[in-house]
Amino acid sequence: MTRWLDEREQRAWRGYLAMQAQLQARLHRRLQADSGLSYADFDVLVALTDRDERVRVLELAEALQWEKSRLSHHLSRMQKRGLVEREECADDARGAFVVLTPEGRRAIEEAAPAHVEAVRELMFDGLDADQVDALAGIAETVLGRIRAAG
Repeated sequence: MTRWLDEREQRAWRGYLAMQAQLQARLHRRLQADSGLSYADFDVLVALTDRDERVRVLELAEALQWEKSRLSHHLSRMQKRGLVEREECADDARGAFVVLTPEGRRAIEEAAPAHVEAVRELMFDGLDADQVDALAGIAETVLGRIRAAG
């Protein structure tokens, strides 16, 4: 038997979907206008800076929750722009590393201040401390359920 969403749950779910879509679209447009980076570029650069600037391709795909083919195509575009490089893995002929270049480092360092200001302006400036804590708790609970489901 289908457990349909009740009115309250449906309002919350649809609100979440609309918020997420509009927030991402607005952040993407601002990031592109401010820095020339796409949201996907920014995600890759953040993942590299969070992981010592040199990461196996498969580990990066898992961190970003991207298909390996999507990541490979995107990395090729970023490599042409000088933001990342690929290095062969000496101990695994099939493996490769993605490495942040000095140009990639400069791009993320220049883009981050305006991006975090946009996140703050569009999201956190409108929430009080209890709402921020509630949002963090909701995210942790849902992500825990997703992990547990495999």
